[in-house]
Amino acid sequence: MDAPLYRDAGAPVADRVRDLLSRMTLTEKVGQVNQRMYGWDAYERTADAQGGHRLTDAFRAEVAAFDGMGALYGLQRADPWSGVTFADGITATDAARVADSVQRHVMSSTRLGIPVLLVEEVPHGHQALDGTVLPVNLAVGATWDPRLYEATAAGAAAELRARGGHVALVSALDLVRDPRWGRAEECFGEDPYLAARFTEALVRGMQGSDADSVFGADRAAVVLKHFAGQGATVGGRNSAATELGPRELHEIHLVAARAGVLAGAAGVMAAYNEYDGLPCAANRELLTGLLRERWGFTGLVMADGCALDRLVRLAGDPVAAGALALGAGTDLSLWDGCFPRLVEAVERGLVPEHALDAAVARVLSLKFRLGLFERPYVDGTTQSAADQAELSERLARESIVLLSHDGSALPLAAPSRIAVIGPNADSLPQQLGDYTAPQRPGTGLTVLGGIEAVAPPGVEVTYARGCELTGGDRGGIADAVALAAGADTAVLVLGGSSAREADTRFESNGAAVVASGAPAGMTCGEGVDLAELRLPDGQLALLDAVAATGTPVVVVLVQGRPHAVPELGVRARAVLSAWYPGPWGGRAVADVLFGRAEPVGRLPVSVPRSAAQLPVFYNAKDHGYRGYVDQPATALHAFGHGLSYTTVEYGEPRLSRSKAPVSDPGLSCAVAVTNTGARAVRETVQLYVRRLVGSGSWPRVRELRGFARVDLAPGEHAEVVFAVEADTLASLDRALEYVVEPGEVLLETGPSADRTSGTLLTLTPG
Repeated sequence: MDAPLYRDAGAPVADRVRDLLSRMTLTEKVGQVNQRMYGWDAYERTADAQGGHRLTDAFRAEVAAFDGMGALYGLQRADPWSGVTFADGITATDAARVADSVQRHVMSSTRLGIPVLLVEEVPHGHQALDGTVLPVNLAVGATWDPRLYEATAAGAAAELRARGGHVALVSALDLVRDPRWGRAEECFGEDPYLAARFTEALVRGMQGSDADSVFGADRAAVVLKHFAGQGATVGGRNSAATELGPRELHEIHLVAARAGVLAGAAGVMAAYNEYDGLPCAANRELLTGLLRERWGFTGLVMADGCALDRLVRLAGDPVAAGALALGAGTDLSLWDGCFPRLVEAVERGLVPEHALDAAVARVLSLKFRLGLFERPYVDGTTQSAADQAELSERLARESIVLLSHDGSALPLAAPSRIAVIGPNADSLPQQLGDYTAPQRPGTGLTVLGGIEAVAPPGVEVTYARGCELTGGDRGGIADAVALAAGADTAVLVLGGSSAREADTRFESNGAAVVASGAPAGMTCGEGVDLAELRLPDGQLALLDAVAATGTPVVVVLVQGRPHAVPELGVRARAVLSAWYPGPWGGRAVADVLFGRAEPVGRLPVSVPRSAAQLPVFYNAKDHGYRGYVDQPATALHAFGHGLSYTTVEYGEPRLSRSKAPVSDPGLSCAVAVTNTGARAVRETVQLYVRRLVGSGSWPRVRELRGFARVDLAPGEHAEVVFAVEADTLASLDRALEYVVEPGEVLLETGPSADRTSGTLLTLTPG
């Protein structure tokens, strides 16, 4: 008997999907759009000497309920929410074997033998035991280096596939428009252009540049989170409402998503927030009208965790809620109780079966493109953990931003005594960020460990914690002051933490529960939003006390969001920001402190003076607001800012032509850049567009439209040339389409959004 068409590896994917779909029952179809189960409930550790694992009865029952399984989330996830540790979890040694056992059971015990998608969190590296942890996305954005990130993303994908995973969930689409939001660390920054470039790099790195049809064995499918506008919730409150109009949504919050779709992203995750009164997972205008019909997206849309259950309040019951989401364009569930009841929804006529068929087809298409019908099991290849760790450390090093400097404090000139002080100086978990698995003892280096490892021979390094991360206790300050007073330099390591603990309480979707104060010492992370952006009282008291000793102070902020601490510039001779730099971030910080590496990071987000002046993002509408009576309206440190250990001089920008027709606006913008100091530098030259006259909508102050990183030796001069094309100059017209409009614009170049020089370009009709 001939094999069915869907088993023919040489047949087109669309034909295979069509054939398989025609053979499926309604129940089997519903099974393919569900990933109801938490993956860590699918296995348990056995008591045999080999320390193996076995599949649970709950997992077998879940597969049997629908004669198949669409996807299984988080088989290898480990963290305090899942409760998985090295004592009972899946390590790198076990991963492929356990993943294969899951796949083997699904394929062998079901009528059609459809493989299951194994979906994993890869927010900054695979969130699994022995997974390589990367710096958080805010650190990635601070590198302004998409090529480096692309290489790191490729390594993360290879690591995931070697362990049996197929689909990576990665935050990429949210923007830090309000740094009070606890998930700020998951964003590439506040700017849509910068986020778009990193989103493209993420998709290329993980999926490969030629993943239109099939994925390589070392590539993973990417689901981009979160679509759309989740970074614009009112008050920085997680999962709250947005007050976005269509123009703000399109100009700011859809740019990275559109770039990811054009790059070929396999999927997007519908955000929790509502837009125009409808939660994103139920918003047909967003998921179908825009994403599919206007943009031509053919991938799948996944719901966020338990998001569909929230729709019951709108729809009235779980069956109607599932129908609402499916009809809007959601294809794949996540832990909810609504999609498992889609059989009832179809039978009650709440949603047509062809809508279910469309969703199932998208899930099946991804399984075919991943080659799971032909290669359902891990092929035995391994990814070098050492290579990925090296990339993680390089990302960390290039993400460190020198915020302020008196010109002489750094690099440290081999003082004989260094006092390392502060609650973030010697805590590895506090430099890793949220969505991180437990680490093996001995993994990585803290800032203290990095300084001890890098300090020249003969340098004495002492340490005092000084205070707790949160609260106002001052009990350890006296010891810290004594160490600082006897040192030549005090390195004060302050900031925040997204480290979850075993006693952290969680929502059903894994977000930390905020009751009174920070949960278990967290000051950042999902569910941990702040009203006040100042550092806790104890840290500020420690800063004042150490600075009062008269010993030169260098502050390192290990953080997942920009904190508002304007007094740092007065108390400290230098301030560095290290956005949760990962396990090897301590060495990266030390390399910059001692001048073994230059500070090359640039701010991907504006740093406020206080929470009261928010918002301070650089690309606000240009209404000429002069500021508050009691403080300026401008940021303390602007978007793009970052100092180096040398000085760089910029010339005036020059255009290849000063007038251009909108039909053919191609030209170039050149700027001369000179290293006028004594040390080498990697300068990030930025190109901005500022609309002056002639536009379909009120212009923004300025908008990033290009950047280039150039290495300059002392005294070296370079000419940086930007191609200025239609994409550079386009803006949204009244129909929300990108067009080049007649009028006058300034093309500006400089080292940051607040230090630019511009030259006029006139765009003429025709």
